[in-house]
Amino acid sequence: MESLDDVIDAMIAERVIHRHRRKWLIALAVVLVAILVVLFTGGWKEKQGRTVPTLSAVSAPVTVTAGRWEFTFTKAQIVRTPKDEYSAAKAVLKVSFEAKNIDSEEHTTNSVEGGLLRLVPGGGQDNIESNGGTCRGVLNWQIVYGLPPESCTTEFKIPADFAADQIEVGVIGERYESDNGVLGASEDPYWHNDEPIAVVQLKPTVVIDTGEDK
Repeated sequence: MESLDDVIDAMIAERVIHRHRRKWLIALAVVLVAILVVLFTGGWKEKQGRTVPTLSAVSAPVTVTAGRWEFTFTKAQIVRTPKDEYSAAKAVLKVSFEAKNIDSEEHTTNSVEGGLLRLVPGGGQDNIESNGGTCRGVLNWQIVYGLPPESCTTEFKIPADFAADQIEVGVIGERYESDNGVLGASEDPYWHNDEPIAVVQLKPTVVIDTGEDK
């Protein structure tokens, strides 16, 4: 039979183990909560969770190098179309930029895809993809490698009553790399694996589209 001292020692040891176990459980819970906070607020939705630089183009143009492209953002406009007899009021956010094809890997002609530029509403809302690059008045205009930059615009769908003193555009860049050959994929590198590069802030002006120029 166990002596009284053995029983007391066992009780003390159990309490010590229980106390340390509780501390470890609390620490684990804190770590899990922190991970969830980063996951749900990270990326571009909240500034606290961003891992990419935030650049301001409020007072001057800003240039961002992203994958095979070099973008120089110049201005943003909220273009409002008043309602008329046949249609409701609407609005579109138009961002102006210069795009240069810097694809030194493949030297291929390409267009600015809509997913490379995204409006970042913040406040937990989903990012909004653009409609792509419109250059020389043509959507998805093909830009040749090595030529001077093209003046382009891109548009984002926004509510008719959208208003903002400052908007943010997220810039996506592709990486020139191969797939994992161990999995049977080709080991030849190519442009893919999109990743966030930067967030550009612009102060939009408001323009009323009366349709007179059409």
